Amino acid sequence: MEREPRRLPRWRELRAVVPGWPRWSRASRIAAAADIADLRLLARRRAPRMVFDYVDGAAEGELSTVRAREAFSRVEFSPRVLRDVSEAPTAVEVLGRRIAMPVVLGPTGFTRMMHREGERAVARAAERAGVPYTLSTMGTTSAADVAAAAPGGWNWFQLYVVRDRARTLDTLAQATAAGMDVLVVTVDVPVAGARLRDVRHGLTIPPSLRWRSVLQAVWRPAWWFDFLTGEPLRFATVDDAPPDLAGLTNVMFDPSVTVRDLEWIRSAWNGRLLVKGVQRVDDAEELAAVGVDGIVVSNHGGRQLDRAVTPLELLPRVAEAVGDRTQVFLDGGVRSGADVAAAVALGARACFVGRAYLYGLMAGGEPGVRRVLELLRAELVRTLQLLGVGDVHNLGPDVVRLR
Repeated sequence: MEREPRRLPRWRELRAVVPGWPRWSRASRIAAAADIADLRLLARRRAPRMVFDYVDGAAEGELSTVRAREAFSRVEFSPRVLRDVSEAPTAVEVLGRRIAMPVVLGPTGFTRMMHREGERAVARAAERAGVPYTLSTMGTTSAADVAAAAPGGWNWFQLYVVRDRARTLDTLAQATAAGMDVLVVTVDVPVAGARLRDVRHGLTIPPSLRWRSVLQAVWRPAWWFDFLTGEPLRFATVDDAPPDLAGLTNVMFDPSVTVRDLEWIRSAWNGRLLVKGVQRVDDAEELAAVGVDGIVVSNHGGRQLDRAVTPLELLPRVAEAVGDRTQVFLDGGVRSGADVAAAVALGARACFVGRAYLYGLMAGGEPGVRRVLELLRAELVRTLQLLGVGDVHNLGPDVVRLR
């Protein structure tokens, strides 16, 4: 048999099969992230273990957060075929205003611990993506500074009611002065949950350099350089607070807050009012009856009461019970645009996202958060097209179920 003659390959042929240069820069690694799980791995490599565990961890045995993700793994889609999905718009109306997709960047505490740009970076990324950002009472950047960083963004404020009501009124005044017009009152923190990863690390705010921290600094020099050369880490709203997380919650926050206190908050706040941390249908009905503008079905990301109800499983019952009396949001376990589509189909107006964007922030600051939002939107568009529904408004219980 005659053998085929050999020849030298041309350069353009070699270039097509030889790997490119390794991705050494952080920007290139972030851009190459295929999903939020990739960004989580990048975050784990960059941040000290105690910082990563503060974001990644939950209360006690961490069953609630595992179950939140497991619920999304049980989502089963029922796609339509032979539908025109050449376009798949994702914009929705939330609280009377149009946003680019049904996603809200939720409130997270100590955000500058993840990256020195902290809340400013998150607000800028949200502004660019056309979605709201919620500044936490436990934030490390003031409402005024967030508004200055993202003047064209829709910036919300999250409130914990503290024992000193005069302090609460002052906090609301600062948020109003910064142009924030949506208040998210978190009600599932009467006392601190037992976040055992933080206890074992001895985590304080700001992080203290114990021997374990010093050893982590050897392997995470980029994070420590940013931390030591940035402005000192402190609470922008809650000053004179104990440095340990549980002590701060138990000393500062008011465990006596009831539904009646919402009327007092209403009297001091002229904007929209959402209540976050709803975990029962009867509580949702009571809140709808008193006229709140929105309910966030949430168990605080599993960071308070372990074994609490799984938000995605509760969502359809809450949505059915309150009907059109108030808007319903989901918080907990959202890691992809497909998760967003499932939650909207089961009754959510939009999803709060927390851990996901913190992974991006830890991985690379504002570009990391932007990448999270890019992935969520691209995944949402693809899911809408593959479901055969096109427009996000066509999502409903006929295309999704929990196995």
